[in-house]
Amino acid sequence: MAISAAMVKELREKTGAGMMDCKTALNETNGDMDAAIDWLRKKGISKADKKSGRTAAEGLIGVAADGPKAVVVEVNSETDFVARNEAFQSLVKDVAQVALSTDGSVEAISAATYPGSEKSVNDTIRDAVATIGENMNLRRAAMLSVGEGVVATYIHNQVADGLGKLGVLVAMESAGDKAALTQFGRQVAMHVAATNPQGLSADDIDPAIVEREKAIFSDQARQSGKPENIIEKMVEGRLRKFYEEVVLLKQAFVINPDLTVEKALAEAEKEIGAPAKITAFVRFALGEGVEREESDFAAEVAAAAGKR
Repeated sequence: MAISAAMVKELREKTGAGMMDCKTALNETNGDMDAAIDWLRKKGISKADKKSGRTAAEGLIGVAADGPKAVVVEVNSETDFVARNEAFQSLVKDVAQVALSTDGSVEAISAATYPGSEKSVNDTIRDAVATIGENMNLRRAAMLSVGEGVVATYIHNQVADGLGKLGVLVAMESAGDKAALTQFGRQVAMHVAATNPQGLSADDIDPAIVEREKAIFSDQARQSGKPENIIEKMVEGRLRKFYEEVVLLKQAFVINPDLTVEKALAEAEKEIGAPAKITAFVRFALGEGVEREESDFAAEVAAAAGKR
């Protein structure tokens, strides 16, 4: 497969590795981007462990809570200018409130009646598109609930009450003091916003991801030339470290790095006055996973000049 300059550039942006190393990696893996990233990691060349998708969507994240239930929604717009518009902010806030009365799915929220009107949320957003003159859509939504306890919320970079660029929900089950439970839950939500864990416990991590990490760790360890039994222990140690980095309960708590989140929860139970459990979390960062093609301004100017 022919390796293009664009492929090399893409791999460099994703890994931080040098151009020649990226070209070699792509040649070695026949142009497979994921395999090339793994190849660079095995060689210790890659400066980044995972892809960082470029944010393509503007808009706002909205959260709304009602005791043992909370929702988070993402409503996108084309520009940040529109996201700063009070009418748009009011729209997102209303959509989040409507979501509380549904099952939390995009379909149910879109079909629900918008507050103060006879129109659906979907039709209201469509009307807003016509009024504002910019494309908008309810991209995704999630709901968490508990039988007894609270669902804590946190908005990072808040632009208005319940609105911002990053939103987190944390479900806390306990029969203890609701105020103390909410306070600790909010701290955990802030932690999730900062660390972006991949799962609540080790069991929540995709087995395919774990196997991929083990394979990379094994190849790295074998380069040391040590015996297989030593390599096995090295891999086990690296895997434990991996879980400490990506599993919420095993991560060092950002509020108190001397404790893991799991141990911080045990400490918090003294204030809560009863056993407590984190049952789930959701983290929405605006535009994550959505990519748009970057325009080369210099190339556009050159092309325009050439047309004269």
